[in-house]
Amino acid sequence: MEFKRRIVHIDLDSFFVSVERKFDPSLIGKPVIIGGSADRGVVASCSYEARKFGVHSAMPTRQALRLCPHAIVIRGNHGLYAEASREVTEIIHQSVPLYQKTSVDEFYIDYTGMDRFHNCYQHATELRQKIIKDTGLPISFGMSSCKTVSKMATSQAKPNGQLLIPHGKEKEFLAPLSISKIPMLGEKTCQKLFQYGIEKIGDLQRADIKFLETIFGKAGIFIWEKAHGIDHSEVIPHSDRKSISTEHTFHTNISDKNSIENILVSMTEELASKLRKENKVASCMAIKVRYANFETHTQQEKIALTAAEHILIPGVKNLLKTAWNQHRPIRLIGVRLSNICSGSYQINLFEDNEERIRLYQALDKINFKFGDKTVCRAAGMEIGTRNFNPFMRG
Repeated sequence: MEFKRRIVHIDLDSFFVSVERKFDPSLIGKPVIIGGSADRGVVASCSYEARKFGVHSAMPTRQALRLCPHAIVIRGNHGLYAEASREVTEIIHQSVPLYQKTSVDEFYIDYTGMDRFHNCYQHATELRQKIIKDTGLPISFGMSSCKTVSKMATSQAKPNGQLLIPHGKEKEFLAPLSISKIPMLGEKTCQKLFQYGIEKIGDLQRADIKFLETIFGKAGIFIWEKAHGIDHSEVIPHSDRKSISTEHTFHTNISDKNSIENILVSMTEELASKLRKENKVASCMAIKVRYANFETHTQQEKIALTAAEHILIPGVKNLLKTAWNQHRPIRLIGVRLSNICSGSYQINLFEDNEERIRLYQALDKINFKFGDKTVCRAAGMEIGTRNFNPFMRG
């Protein structure tokens, strides 16, 4: 017997802002921006009151303040957000058998087959009410036959609402929406479709799939399927991996500080890249030093949630100073990032500026496409999965 798929998408509304308002109710109803300084900072999150003025995440703070000069800018508190995310995750974990956490404030739940025992929409409604009651945070959800339609339903349900798209009604729900509402459809693709007079998803539904293939190649099939509410992607069970680590054993014991630091930079760079690839951030870093007699010392430090090397590398170097007796040669060095949770790179925006964000996005795009270490710091070429120096011929 094949069950109808029942997928729920949950999103905590303006998550960082909502957490701040929970602890400071005077912010309720006011335009709030969470992010970096007005000089070179970037908006990490903003309230709906600020969005009315055109403010959005990843926008330079100075531009946001030009649009909304009376907005309240808050630096942000990593610890509060991580704890709030953990509370919500725990409630979901205790309530449903299969869920996927895709960021600090976003989840998918697979209710497929559970309608033999429950009214799935009612269960999702009660879960939403429990999260609101227990955490004090507003939350929205959409329910449909697939991830894509459910995510789009959540967007329509916001703020602080819920929406069910019955089986067979997917195309009807999608038709009047702008093509820009389709997840993963970039601005350039939308602009190209606009040139052909395709502005609404209903226009896409009427377009011939061969026509879309001619323009976009295989991506044309992806676009056509999304417009028709077709998405077979699965809800991947939540993973609780808490740490990621790597070690390097030297062929001969070593005491040269520069060489050791270069290895640390390389390992930290690799781990940070893996975190970003998996949409994760860490809040603790540690190093391990092993001497020739196998005596081992570790040193760790709590940090703000991050997956950014420019934050991690200086911290790892400082840990080395504490953990290593520089009079003794080292046999092995290791780096570990732990207290990992799901979270997109946006959570690092508090420390970052526009140029740095673009740099990370460009580095990751190249390395994800052509392999790790295609582009890296000069100090990070010591070791790696590609294991070559691009400046050396031979």
